[in-house]
Amino acid sequence: MDAPVRSARPTPGQQALAEALARGEAALGKRVERVSADVYLDARRFEREQERLFGRLPLLLGPSALLPAANRAVAHDGYEVPLIVSRDGDGRVHVLANVCRHRGTRLLEGGEVVPALRIVCPYHAWTYKPDGRLLALPRAECFPWLDKADYALTRFPVVESGGLIWFGRSAETDFAPVEALSEDMDAFGLAGLHLYRRHAHAVAANWKLVIDAFLESYHVQRLHAATIAPFFADGITVADRIGPHQRAAVGRADYLAAMDRSDWAALRRAVTYTYHLFPNAVVVVSPDYINLLICLPQSVEQTLVEDVMLIPEAPATPQAEEHWRRSWELLDEGTFGGEDFRAAALCHQGLASGLVEEVTLGLLESGIAQFHALVDQALA
Repeated sequence: MDAPVRSARPTPGQQALAEALARGEAALGKRVERVSADVYLDARRFEREQERLFGRLPLLLGPSALLPAANRAVAHDGYEVPLIVSRDGDGRVHVLANVCRHRGTRLLEGGEVVPALRIVCPYHAWTYKPDGRLLALPRAECFPWLDKADYALTRFPVVESGGLIWFGRSAETDFAPVEALSEDMDAFGLAGLHLYRRHAHAVAANWKLVIDAFLESYHVQRLHAATIAPFFADGITVADRIGPHQRAAVGRADYLAAMDRSDWAALRRAVTYTYHLFPNAVVVVSPDYINLLICLPQSVEQTLVEDVMLIPEAPATPQAEEHWRRSWELLDEGTFGGEDFRAAALCHQGLASGLVEEVTLGLLESGIAQFHALVDQALA
């Protein structure tokens, strides 16, 4: 695992967004945009997205904190490929096929992180190292021709950068666009954070409807009136891009008076940064913790959304545990599960009725239009 990185200052891009907020600017589009309902409903388009986005681009698996120590592993099925994400004795991350090279047996079950000094097949006990190499097999004399070097688990390209673990389905996966995010993630000290909780939400909506919810602030005062709306000013949002990824900043309700832009900790208290990691993940940076949301498309109308909460350190007292539990429940159960994901499902229901042929995006929703334009480019 990377050494903890705790930056004392924002990146130039983060600072520029904060300065724009202090001036009271808002990221407004130039015109009203429209997106066809078929973008969310067409099964053939969904298959093209699977091939050209999820088959070729770097895909986020989770934070470095998912595997906080050496010789740990976890099964991952969210991308509908049976994977093992492991960290070897030297701290390097690997992404392996969760399929034994002997008879094809699944090696790890469930979704919990487990010790993995050895990965042992439950059927015939073929044994692998956490880097995928075949270490041993019972009754080796029954395979006199077998060279263990030829029977390593299938490996996928992987990069650990800025406290995040990415993999690619293709050997030609270009990781440069995600490595460009590392400076911003390091500014939040993401690589040194503690994984507090994980929860997978089954959302009855196309995956892009979930992403849409995090690309505009127009809904905050309306949808989130009972949860987080009081913390934020209405419509005061600025945004820019890091390659295909969108970076946005929203001012908290008292940000104009409270913001000390020379103090990174004070700036974190006054500004909430949100990143859309193209194509399918979102990072929401609250003042003292971070939520990572990964959209895992299961079908054109079903999405698994994994919410991961990262905090500075493991709770050491009952009071600390109570504090983080309340923060977790506010966002995971209330804001995300009860509001954002519910709204995405309601949108899918309405669009699937066929009564609306397109969605309309106002000037505060230009980030959604940019996202769909990038998807269209990838599919073309």
